[in-house]
Amino acid sequence: MTECERQATLLVADDEPEIVEMLQEYFVGRGFRVLTAGSGQEALEQAAHGPDLVLLDVGMPRLDGFEVCRRLREALDIPILMVTARTEAADAIRGLGLGADDYITKPFDPSLLMARVRSHLKRYARLTGGKDGEG
Repeated sequence: MTECERQATLLVADDEPEIVEMLQEYFVGRGFRVLTAGSGQEALEQAAHGPDLVLLDVGMPRLDGFEVCRRLREALDIPILMVTARTEAADAIRGLGLGADDYITKPFDPSLLMARVRSHLKRYARLTGGKDGEG
């Protein structure tokens, strides 16, 4: 784990509890702190706790991931990775247009997701000078 990743906090927002639990266990087991949300509204509330990166499902009821992405991007300048079952190019284009930094389709390989998370955290640290002077 690099200095930039040490104790990085991820927000995992997905309405499927199994996905949230799997991602939480995977990332906590690799030294990350993980905030979780089971709805779009909860994701917005958890974002107030200052995550370093957001893993955001698109297909959440009521407040979908597209709207959450739009609102998060208005308030935060952190990497947002959409992780979704929607495979249509138009959905990916929409998500990226709303400010997502990456669009990953389910099912996914957790090690590939980890590589993308690390890549985005490193790039963000370089652009911002590192979180709290680290990285």
